[in-house]
Amino acid sequence: MSDITNLLDLDAHGLTEYCAGLGEKAFHAKQLQRWIHQAGAVDFDAMTDLSKTLREKLKARATIQSPCILRDYTAADGTRKWLIDIGSGDAIETVFIPEKTRGTLCISSQAGCAVNCRFCSTGKQGFNRNLSAGEIIGQLWMAEFALRKTQRPDTQTTRIVTNVVMMGMGEPLLNFDAVVRALRLMLDDNAYGLSRRRVTVSTSGVAPMMDRLAQQLPVSLAVSLHAPEDALRDTLVPLNKKYPLRALMRACQRYLKAAPRDFITFEYCMLAGINDQERHARQLVTLVQEIPCKFNLIPFNPFPESGLASSSPEQIRGFAQILRAHGIVTTIRKTRGDEIDAACGQLAGIVNDRTRLATRSRPARTQAVRQTIEIHPQ
Repeated sequence: MSDITNLLDLDAHGLTEYCAGLGEKAFHAKQLQRWIHQAGAVDFDAMTDLSKTLREKLKARATIQSPCILRDYTAADGTRKWLIDIGSGDAIETVFIPEKTRGTLCISSQAGCAVNCRFCSTGKQGFNRNLSAGEIIGQLWMAEFALRKTQRPDTQTTRIVTNVVMMGMGEPLLNFDAVVRALRLMLDDNAYGLSRRRVTVSTSGVAPMMDRLAQQLPVSLAVSLHAPEDALRDTLVPLNKKYPLRALMRACQRYLKAAPRDFITFEYCMLAGINDQERHARQLVTLVQEIPCKFNLIPFNPFPESGLASSSPEQIRGFAQILRAHGIVTTIRKTRGDEIDAACGQLAGIVNDRTRLATRSRPARTQAVRQTIEIHPQ
């Protein structure tokens, strides 16, 4: 099986090279992309516009290895979360958020996360490994075609996922190459055909990789800010010690020169008594005064290990009003899917922590998931 290629791992360039290696012409790569990513095909015999010879080669040497779903949850508000087996006792989570005018998919890029932000459940489980490009794009593939099955017959060819946010488990820019390959497929007209404005990469502030993304494949950017000054941000986002706010703000300015949108989105988790005071809001105004931006204020979604509480709705509204009064577009994120642990900061797919950072919470859930993985190996 080591010579079997998972075609989900290949972007347009990779698939063209793969076809050349089979002695086939380049145009077959586009045909394969459309069958895989637009039709959701996994059976090579179903790819009727490919020659029989090529289909036989593919059956012998390739596969379309879709994600192995362990659990499929749907919240009362329609938010849907999948727990996905990635082998070795590890799992990741993917979340779909339906709205009237769009459907947003939140995708994971790593099993666990090494950044270990204080308010994020994923980081408390430590870090195992980066996901492959196929494991990243496979989440979109899985969600899109699972969702189509629940739609009316007249919408079977209409794209259900209209927006993608790389805001699931992990720091996307610390898995740069695989994330970029997956992004290329999201944007490819022979695959998902999403616009750069509808694909967002969220980062906790890996400044050098922000520059690389701007050079190679600029998409919409969201920066997890969460504090207006370094001393506080050091305690909330440990990565700040390596890339402090001054360096981060400069990276944001550079990114805007290539970005598909004319602003940066700053994500700000509202933590009671920690970063939600009037002085913090006024410090933010000063911090971002030279950066076209919008703020997305996020009510903290509690989990047992954090020791944190969310700011009150009144405190959040007052904080937002200060930013708005200075001309900064500010939204307050509506919590979705919190009863199935699918809200922002709650994603915590089961991870075999090799960094020993995790506090082993939810033991019953961990045991149940690992038993499932043993029954359904990847």
